Order: sequence, then structure tokens, then C-alpha cells
Amino acid sequence: MAPAVLRPTGGAALARLRRQSGAPPWQLRCLPVCASTEQVLSDWLRLHPWDGLLPRAVIARRQTLGQGQWGRRWQSPPGGVWLSAALPWSAPSSAPGILGLAVAVALAERLEASGVAVLIKWPNDLLVQGRKLAGVLPRMVVRGNKVRLARVGVGLNLVNAVPPGGIALTEVLAIQRGQQLHWTAEVLAALDHAISLVADPERVCHATEMRLWTRQVQDPRSGEQWSVEGVAEDGALRLRQGTRTNTWTRWEDASFAGL
Repeated sequence: MAPAVLRPTGGAALARLRRQSGAPPWQLRCLPVCASTEQVLSDWLRLHPWDGLLPRAVIARRQTLGQGQWGRRWQSPPGGVWLSAALPWSAPSSAPGILGLAVAVALAERLEASGVAVLIKWPNDLLVQGRKLAGVLPRMVVRGNKVRLARVGVGLNLVNAVPPGGIALTEVLAIQRGQQLHWTAEVLAALDHAISLVADPERVCHATEMRLWTRQVQDPRSGEQWSVEGVAEDGALRLRQGTRTNTWTRWEDASFAGL
């Protein structure tokens, strides 16, 4: 079954706003509701294979089965920005970690331009006042030994209800529901910037390190405490404990608590 297409006004208004700002073109599908933007994007790529010419995004006003990290449910009620994108990839690295951090940095910069102080909780969350404002879910689509395209899901709390530990942007900025279009365009602009950022992993790492949410973490399995030294160019978190060093590389290794 072909992916559903949103009311024309949603996608048309977003495309018009981006044209007015001089932003590069995207293929957009906007939906009032779907189970998961990730699934709709997968269907779209299956029915209309990736040609690499234009990035694509599926945007929903509400998801009923949103996908978070490690298969967790991502709560995505009306009032937030919920999207999944397919992006061209020309960077030498094939590590999803550096893509996730590039998106986090680019989105943090857009928020900071509006006066919001943002920290990055490695590997995939943006925090404001110690609470989760946004999440990023990256992965690579590989054919043979070459990255065919990059995929990333983004959720940004705006004026929606949030779970415990979350925060909506309206709590720190005077925004209203009518500004969802603006902030959806801001997320797409951040993805545009992230595509260029991944070509310079050193810059991504430095920008991430400046915004790290903590300097000490605890291994959830051993209980050991580690000092955070920085971020490696594949997106891994570099750790030290006295003379011992360690790295947390895979995203599924990141189920730890910041101290």
C-alpha cells in the first residue's frame, strides 16, 4: 500500500517557507497521523527507491507507535515535531554515531540562536534544564561495503504533553501551537547543516564536547565510574579511569546514567 500523503496545505506550506528562506529542496510527505514515520519512510523507499538526488522526510503531527532508541516507544502526541528523513551520505565514515551527533549539534545551534541553552546527552538526546527536549535516532543503509544513504529520526517537544523527565520548548520560549511549522522548518534546516557537518568529524566532536551534559558516567553493568575525556571521530565516547581507558562505541552500549 502506498504511503498516505498529508493534506496538501501542510507540505505545501512547509515547502513554501523553505523556499522563502533559500533552503535547498526536499521531497516531503506530511501526515496528520501515522503509526510510525520510520515505517512510512521505509515504505516510501521501497516503493520509490532512493536515487540520491534529494533528501526525503516524512513528518507527522502525531504518531501512535513512534520508535525510539533500542526499540523503545517514543511518545509523540500532537504539538511536537516528529519526522524521519533519508539523507545523502558522502562522508568517509560509516558510523551512525557521528551522524547522530552531527544532527544533535546542528539542532542545538538552531535552538541556541533562539536563546535556549542546550546540552547533548551522548549519544542521542538534547537536554534543557536537565530534561529531555529532543531525541535523534540515526542509522546507515549499507549496500556491500558502501553507505547507500543515511536515515535519521528526530523528535522535538514543542507544545505537546511530555513524559516525566521531558520538557517542551514552550516551557522556556514563548511559543504557540501555530509555530510548529516554523520549528519543523528549523529541524529540516538542522538536517541540511548536519549533512555538511559530517564531512568534518573533528568539528562535530569538538562541538559535542563543548555541550556534553556530564563529565562522569557510571557503567550500568559493573557500576564503575568513568571520567568522560571526549568524543572520538566515529562518535564514540572516550573514557578514563586512572590509567585505564575505554570507549563506548555502539549505541546500544549507551544505557548508562550520567552522574
